[in-house]
Amino acid sequence: MQRESLVFAVSGVFFGLLVGWIIGSQQGGSGSRLKAPAAAPAAQSTATANPSPPPLDENRTRALSAQAEANPKDAAVRVVLANLYFDAERYAEAIRWYEDALKIDPKNVNASTDLGIAFYYSSQIDRALQQLDYSLSVDPKHAKTLLNQGIVRAFGKQDLDGAAKSWEQAVAISPASQEGRAARQALDNMRSAHPGVGGDAPAKPPGS
Repeated sequence: MQRESLVFAVSGVFFGLLVGWIIGSQQGGSGSRLKAPAAAPAAQSTATANPSPPPLDENRTRALSAQAEANPKDAAVRVVLANLYFDAERYAEAIRWYEDALKIDPKNVNASTDLGIAFYYSSQIDRALQQLDYSLSVDPKHAKTLLNQGIVRAFGKQDLDGAAKSWEQAVAISPASQEGRAARQALDNMRSAHPGVGGDAPAKPPGS
């Protein structure tokens, strides 16, 4: 599911695109600005059609909405609803339910990070970064958040040094995890195209 990370579904293409953007930005003045959602240009670059989002189960969402209305303190059902809307690429509804869940359970770092990704896919880049910063205030060593923060910085803000910093922290925190490996691949590809980005030494985990 997309919300698990912005990159895992298209990781190989994504990192190729990242390198291409870096090279293009050096050769073409202002460069090619990649816009959210990240998966769309990645799929186009391979000349394959974007897969359609799974259809939304309207009966299930109605039932869950009724359950949420009957249980105003139930954060979990709101997260389930948000996830369903996210996977159907109905980001406005996903954002609404993630925000409702976080009002009840503000320390739910996964829901917070998923909300940040939903903001990104809605082209709300600054709100995405603010939400990811909030996630890291809850858990400074949340590798999934750091990985996605790097992606949003790279593609949403064209901040390659900031992206490298986020990915370095993800590698330092959890080098053997899926997130850590993806962050390492991103760093390696970026530095092969632009060796001066972010330095060469991995950052220490935040809070260490």
